[in-house]
Parts: sequence; C-alpha cells; structure tokens
Amino acid sequence: MREAFGTTFDVPPGYLNTAAIGVPATATAAAVGDAVARWGRGGIGPGDFDEAVEAGRRGFARLIGVDAARVAVGSTASQLVGAVAAGLPAGSRVLVLRGEFTSVSFPFAAQADRGVRVAEAGAAEFADRAPDHDLVAISAVQSADGWRVDLDALRAARAGGTRVLLDVSQVAGWAPLELDWADYVVGVGYKWLLAPRGAAWLSVHPDAPPPRPDAANWFAAHDPSAMYGLPLRLAGGPAGLDLSPVWFAQVGAGAALDWLTGLDLAEVAAHCTGLADRFRGALGMAPAGSAIVAVDRPDAAERLTRAGVRCSVRAGAVRLSFHLYNTEEDVDLAVRALGG
Repeated sequence: MREAFGTTFDVPPGYLNTAAIGVPATATAAAVGDAVARWGRGGIGPGDFDEAVEAGRRGFARLIGVDAARVAVGSTASQLVGAVAAGLPAGSRVLVLRGEFTSVSFPFAAQADRGVRVAEAGAAEFADRAPDHDLVAISAVQSADGWRVDLDALRAARAGGTRVLLDVSQVAGWAPLELDWADYVVGVGYKWLLAPRGAAWLSVHPDAPPPRPDAANWFAAHDPSAMYGLPLRLAGGPAGLDLSPVWFAQVGAGAALDWLTGLDLAEVAAHCTGLADRFRGALGMAPAGSAIVAVDRPDAAERLTRAGVRCSVRAGAVRLSFHLYNTEEDVDLAVRALGG
C-alpha cells in the first residue's frame, strides 16, 4: 500500500503503465465496489447514478478550465470525436499529427465519403501547417512517446480561423490545463484520471460548430418523458450529446475526479515529470517535461518485465509512464533493469 497526495493506492512497485490503465485510489475502488454490492442486493436504480455522472462532468470541466455546461458525457474518446467529425461541413480540411492515436484520426478519416480531407504532418511542421486547415485534431500529449504539442501555437491558429480539437487523455490528471479557448476538448477517465474504463467527456466551445448527435438517446434529453416516441427532443447545448452512462464507470469517475480536482496539479506535474526526467537522465536522455517516456532499446520490454516493471510497447518502443503514486523506487527499479 502506498500513500500519495493525501490518499492511498494498492499499487505494486514498478507499476509504470498508467498511460495504458491507471490504478484507482483505494477510496475510488471502494466506491465502485459498494455500488456493485448494492446492485447485487437489488438496492440500486438508474437514478442513483445521476449524481456520479454530474460529479464527473463537473470534475472534467474543472480539470480543463471550462464551465460544466460546456461538457458532454460519453464512454469513449472515439465516440465523442466522431460526433465532432460528423458535424463538419462536407469538404472540410482536417490536419492530424503523423502517427496520431487512431481514436483521434479515424473518426475524421471515416468522413471521406462526404469529401472531408485528412492530412498528416510531422511534429516539427504541425503548428506551421495548422492555419491552412479548417480544423486540427491532436493529442495534447502523444500516447506513444509523451511529446507535448505547442498549445500556444494552436491557440494562435485558432485566432486565425482554424478550429482546434484536443485530446487530453494523456495529460489531464497530471498537469494543470487552461483550455477554455479550444473548440473541442475530449478525454477519457481510465488512464491518468484513475477511473474505470467507460467514462469520457467532450467540451464544446460556445462559438464552435455543434457536433452532430448521431448517438441521440433518451439520456441526452435529460427528461424522463423522452424515453418513448417522437419527436426528437434533446437537451440544449453539449448535454444533448450525452450518451447513456456506463453506470459503474461513472461512479468511479465521480469519486476520482472529486479528489483529483482538489489537488495542486502544478505540484502533481512537478512530481510526475521529475520522476520521468530522473529516469531519462539515468539513461543519458535529455529532460522532456513529460510524464511519458519512450525507450527504444533492444530487449527493453523483456528486461523490464523480468524485473517486475509494468510497462507497454507502443510504436516499436517501450513506454513508461510516471504518475502521482510512483516514487524514486520505481525509477531505480526500471533503470537497473535497463542497465542504466
């Protein structure tokens, strides 16, 4: 058992795989377990999950610096990005990063039959090419290697008329964010937000073209009378994009985000990037200011796994990720495994 930032985690030494799946605080796991136990006794109903859904919505809004009224609730990033993609005018020009996570790029590529054109650009040229497109879609921190996009450059592109969609799934929860300027901000809960899989959110700027509610459903009406029959009647604003919630995921998200939003995220970022840069330095790599590190060395995954380090392989390299429950013990374990 580890203590970190005022709570406890039942996380083993060497767990450096948060970028794939985060480990919940014991209080979050207990909240989900209690809800499951109540369900098992027939003691819970659909309405009993509503407050958790709203707590998650409020929490995500606070993490990215927007009002909760801007935020829609979903279950996956691709489902929410898909609503944005479906709402683009036919013939729109979209720019994505070369090698971008497919939940960001595929929804736009799937609109090719409407003439939506998707181009790729490398990291060095991305910001320069952004103004030549109607919308740019990019992860604020790249899943494969932890590269951080120049948000100021994208904000400048938006001021020139380019719409901006940001996926914050690999940064929200370990770094402070102020993204009220972005047109669309999407994120999932099961990584750095330490919630179960099945909770995701989309923030929509009041000036942005509205996404298309292709998954329109009873919950998006926010009116029990809308469970049956036509006409279509959805809630106004982003809430009209809500997906019927994955109940137990939302219980965990509500508990996790309620705790996370009470932390000093600048302190969390210093902790996470400090560990990551300590690891990088031990391997002769320059500091990067990211909580995610990619190591391209022969047999690295096998050596780390033998040493008890949990990690992932992405884009041909080993990926390690350092969150608030990690310590220097984890860094040293990984460094020794790699002969650093």
